[in-house]
Amino acid sequence: MARYLITGGAGFLGINLCRHLLARGHEVVSLDIAEFAYPERERINEIRGDIRDRAAVDRAMADADFVVHAAAALPLYPADEIHRTDVDGTRNVLESAKAQGVKRVVHISSTAVYGIPDHHPLREDDPRVGVGPYGEAKLAAEDICFAFRDQGLIVPMIRPKSFVGPERLGVFALLYDWAQGGRGFPLLGAGDNRYQLLDVEDLCDAIYLCCTLADEAVNDTFNIGAKEFGTMGEDYQAVLDYAGFGKKVTPLPAEPAIWLLRTLEALNLSPLYKWVYETAAKDSYVSIERAEAKLGFQPKYSNKDALLRNFQWYLDNQAAIAKQSGVSHRVPWSQGVLRLAKLFF
Repeated sequence: MARYLITGGAGFLGINLCRHLLARGHEVVSLDIAEFAYPERERINEIRGDIRDRAAVDRAMADADFVVHAAAALPLYPADEIHRTDVDGTRNVLESAKAQGVKRVVHISSTAVYGIPDHHPLREDDPRVGVGPYGEAKLAAEDICFAFRDQGLIVPMIRPKSFVGPERLGVFALLYDWAQGGRGFPLLGAGDNRYQLLDVEDLCDAIYLCCTLADEAVNDTFNIGAKEFGTMGEDYQAVLDYAGFGKKVTPLPAEPAIWLLRTLEALNLSPLYKWVYETAAKDSYVSIERAEAKLGFQPKYSNKDALLRNFQWYLDNQAAIAKQSGVSHRVPWSQGVLRLAKLFF
């Protein structure tokens, strides 16, 4: 049995990873500023603390064999908070791990480091371009990881596509709310772009492989995404079909819609941020060949499978979800003025 520290353990990825590790007999420590409010609370070691606080990180790091660094400030946070959490916090985690002799740190990065790409599929050695405070911070955090690799620490780095599954809300709550309410759903552009997603269970599998395989196999950077995915129109339509109201996705002219969303974001009237709406009408998918070859990664869920598994969880937990709102992936984002748009679909 190994001892795993999960930073951001109370988040969406955190709780799914906790369950994944507990099911395999491991000891789990969660470090998070948020309360670990799940049934598994009595089975893990909860430490309330901020990764920006080195002393809190050191306490949580004690006796850890492996660290999964999943804590991050998300794109809707203020720019200075994103930088201090995603950059300074990452440095704290890696410095503490190295000082305490931790075997390896799995860093959860993002495909946002590729910016708004001009080709697909994206591969791990493609240029990195940070778009906005979040993309810039994730890129800087990766640079810190590269530096610690050079110092001898084993730092597998995962760049996951947007992932969904039980406990995931955030931007996907828009689609699920409209679907369960008998509404159609607007798409930027024709909806014929291929947009890869990822089921959180497949992501947990990839993380576990990075913790358990040989150093030479895992001390690398890996894109992680679904192997099977269609167009955005096809995959989102599957959710509307599952809802059972006969509604359809509705393509919108991309450029006018993007200009409108830019304005709404500037006025704080929309939860959608630049990287979401600037890429929503474009192809967005990565090659997972490196993870398949070096890790033996075999994703179980297609885009449709992942979306529908998440949607069913949403339907099963409506009463609790209705009481939540915020800016994390675990709660529905306030729809702002977009709520009024439902009247037209």
